[in-house]
Amino acid sequence: MLSIRDLSKTYANGVHALRNVTLDIPNGMFGLLGPNGAGKSSLMRTIATLQDADSGSIHLDNLDIVADKPAARRVLGYLPQDFGLYPKVSAEAMLDHFAVLKGVVARGERKTVVEALLRQTNLWDVRKRKLGTFSGGMRQRFGIAQALIGNPKLIIVDEPTAGLDPEERNRFLNLLAEVGEDVVVILSTHIVEDVTDLCSRMAIIGQGQVLLTGEPHQAMQSLDGQIWRRTVPNAALEDYKQRMSVLSTRLIGGKTTIHVLAANRPEEGFEAVAPDLEDVYFGRLRLQAATSRAA
Repeated sequence: MLSIRDLSKTYANGVHALRNVTLDIPNGMFGLLGPNGAGKSSLMRTIATLQDADSGSIHLDNLDIVADKPAARRVLGYLPQDFGLYPKVSAEAMLDHFAVLKGVVARGERKTVVEALLRQTNLWDVRKRKLGTFSGGMRQRFGIAQALIGNPKLIIVDEPTAGLDPEERNRFLNLLAEVGEDVVVILSTHIVEDVTDLCSRMAIIGQGQVLLTGEPHQAMQSLDGQIWRRTVPNAALEDYKQRMSVLSTRLIGGKTTIHVLAANRPEEGFEAVAPDLEDVYFGRLRLQAATSRAA
């Protein structure tokens, strides 16, 4: 269990990246949803001991991550949003180097670890290829391989599927699901489908604050009977946004389909639809924006 209590962080430029963030994250896949600039990466970097918080605490079971960073790094696997690789080095050689850095110094043990990880991430057949020739999905799978060195108890992946094609995305998410059964895996993303498909628990964060936490399906059920859909003329979209709580808009076949949050049918022409996690996500962000304007 990862326990985060009252974590706050303000940068030198005055940006309040984290505002009293409190979360309990059990073993398994945990989705952290939020738009760009919401504070997701700041939270991930703080948990990964790459920056200090101004206040608050982080514990992984009995380990105080804030107080004992070296011990935390020994049980941590981290795949940041942007990570550099030497393009002219092979996957096998680079993973061997990472294993040395993680403390796997015995040659025989290291060889066994590297081979097992390359096979687990389906990179064994391309182990001799230079990393600069890898596709985006192959790079991400290599990133997970290096994050798994040392059998970590906590794995953090930050926006891992951005830019991947559907096939690579599915392959990567299946890999995450496999490794996330017995350890804490935090999946930080703005792609709602990734959380719907994978995570048993989640949180939505916006402007550095936790807006919702719980189980995705329960969050969706909380909006039963309140989501309405209609296709509207493009020219009328702004009028609907002024009059109703429009959660999302989508262009389908040249026409705009809107989802509206309302306790009752907004007007004739709307049909009730089952809520999805995107409705929950945009609903919470819209509520926060309205609250901020009112304040």
